[in-house]
This record gives sequence, C-alpha cells and structure tokens, in this order.
Amino acid sequence: MSSASDQVPNIQTPADPKVEDARPDYPWKRAKKVACMLSFSGKDYYGMQRNPGDDIKTIEDEFLAALNKAGQIDPVWESAPQKAFFVRASRTDKGVSAARMVVSLKMLQEDDTIEKVNNVLPSDIRLQHIVRVTKNFNCQSQADARTYLYLTPTFAFSPVTEVINEGWRCGPDTITDVNNVFKHYLGVHYYHNYTSGKLPMEPSSQRYIMEFEAGQPFEKHGMEWSVVRVKGQSFMLHQIRKMVGLGISIVRGHTSLKTLDAAWGMKRIDIPRAPGLGLMLDQIHYDRYNKRFAGDGVHEGLGWEGQMEAVEKFKDDFIFSDIIETEGKEKNMMTWMGDVLPLHTFTPRHFESDVHEPSPLRGASLKAKREEKEAKNTDSKENQARW
Repeated sequence: MSSASDQVPNIQTPADPKVEDARPDYPWKRAKKVACMLSFSGKDYYGMQRNPGDDIKTIEDEFLAALNKAGQIDPVWESAPQKAFFVRASRTDKGVSAARMVVSLKMLQEDDTIEKVNNVLPSDIRLQHIVRVTKNFNCQSQADARTYLYLTPTFAFSPVTEVINEGWRCGPDTITDVNNVFKHYLGVHYYHNYTSGKLPMEPSSQRYIMEFEAGQPFEKHGMEWSVVRVKGQSFMLHQIRKMVGLGISIVRGHTSLKTLDAAWGMKRIDIPRAPGLGLMLDQIHYDRYNKRFAGDGVHEGLGWEGQMEAVEKFKDDFIFSDIIETEGKEKNMMTWMGDVLPLHTFTPRHFESDVHEPSPLRGASLKAKREEKEAKNTDSKENQARW
C-alpha cells in the first residue's frame, strides 16, 4: 500500500518525440466511483456548495482540498471536481450542519484513506465512511428522501399569553399538542408560500412530507429542548424553517390552523421563518438503491449503520453542543419570538400585492418598541442633564 510520500509523480519521458502529453503517472486508473459520508458543523462555513471565485469557506472547498493533500484524487480535480464526477446529495445554507451528508465521486479507496483525509481536514469536518458504488451512481438524483432535525428550546411552544423565560417547561400535553399541529404537513402539498420565487400551484413547489414530529423534551444547560424531525422527498430554500415557524405560531396562538390550510391555496400568506441555528441535515435515504445493490457481493448499502456511534458522538460534541451553547449566549429563539414573530400578520393577500393588513399583535409589538425607545431616550437625556 502506498504512503503519502509515495504520491510524488513519476514523469515519464515519451519514447516517441511526437507525443506531446507527458502527463504525470498518477495511479488514477485505480480510482473508482464511491459514496463518501461526511459529518460537519456548519457554524464557520458558508454552506456546503463551493463558490468558485468567492473568498469564502465552504465544506466542499475544505473536503476537496483534503482529498488532494491526502493524495486521493488527481490534483486537477480539486479545482475541476466535475472531472471526478463530483456530486453532492444536498446543499446546505450558511451555518447549517450535517450528520450524514453524502457526496459521490471517483477517487482512490485505500485501507488508510479515511485516516489520511481526516488528518488534513479541520476537526469540525469528518469523513466517516467510504462505500464503493455503481459507476452511474448519482448521490443527489438517486436519493429517495432526506431527514432534517431542528433542535429548539421548548419555550418556543409556550402560549403567547404567558410571560416566559428559559426556565419554562412543557406540560404533560404540550408535545402532543405540538404534534397535532405538525401532522397537518404530512402528505403532498404545494409549498409556494414556504419559499421565494414560486407562484401558486407551481408544479415545482409540490413536496411530499413523510414525517414531521417533535420529540420528547430533555434538559441541557439549564434549558429544556426538543428535537423536531422532518422527513421529506426533497425541500426548497427556507421551506423547513418556515414550516417550523408557522407551526410554532399556531401552537403559541399567534394564528390558527386556518392559516396553514390557506397556505396551500392561491393567496400569499405571510409566514414567519424560524431561526436557522437549530437546523441540521441528519440523513439522506437510499432505500431503492440499497434494495437493488446492497449485498450483491460488491457493493455495501448506504445506511451507515456501522458508523452510527461515531456520527452520534460527532452530533453531541460538535453540532448539538454548538447549537445549545450559541442559543444560551445569543438568545436566537427568544429574540425571534419577541421581536419577529409578533410582526407577522398571517393575512391572505393577492400575490401581486405588497400591502400588509394590520394585526393586533403587530400593532401592540410596534407600540411597545416605540415606548421602549422613548423611555431609553428620556433616560439618556436625564443622565446627560445630571452631568
């Protein structure tokens, strides 16, 4: 087995002087199509997808650079990954993490590949496993479904009529009431109101949701938390955050289920977008591929059962811990509930209209902010007068 020091190219002198292409003799004929499963914390990255020419950090940039440094791909492929047939299963937005992201490409698969790649990757990105796949495998188009998790403090489910703090805890029926709202998302619906740039009943906005459920609460760092699990065939930009945002709005009493029903229709609905902090990609599902090829003597399945312990440890050490720590410091959910949620009207209007109908909560919130600002200005003037 060759080591990293063995990867120095051996330039071959052409026997025929007419041969112009004296390409380095890399072992790329041994490169095979594989699926790589990655875990990463997205906190310090501008999403999964690289942006050539932009001086920003992305997961793909770090991963391709590591593959090159570890001698597992042709150096040309780092800047031209299409030559390695590189495909990502899903894009993630800025700051969003992933427990089991999948990419497919041609690369070497040696006994120590995972170790060599992880040695040059940042600690918040881990290559968990590599699986040999069929030569025409495409990790994006052959995915059957995707599961996302949304970690939220449970005070997000508190009634709007209550004055709350981080000591708020769920009652015996709270999670049941939450899931009675979330279950309305199950099935096939048009999600034109949950993203941007989509018109009513546009075919591309139709999505199939298989699971949508809040898990039982647990305590961590002085707060109570719940993990919301969302499984669907595919998702559009901001769709999950808006689904969670509207669900929380209904649970708290800012609006009713009538708003959720109206959002499938022809009118534009003003739907709040929940904070991005708690969102993470948990798993890409390949049920049809596994049924056809897993266990054929050549290919493994893409269920990643053998990596469960390592993935769960990474989630606890890097993803969940960061979400919990950041929420404790920055109060993302509490701020959203106090400053953003009351401004939404949930009033149906025509798609061509930009006029927002007034709502009592919106008016009360704006009035409270004006009074708070005036009070601060008065205090400031009084302090200046003393001096």
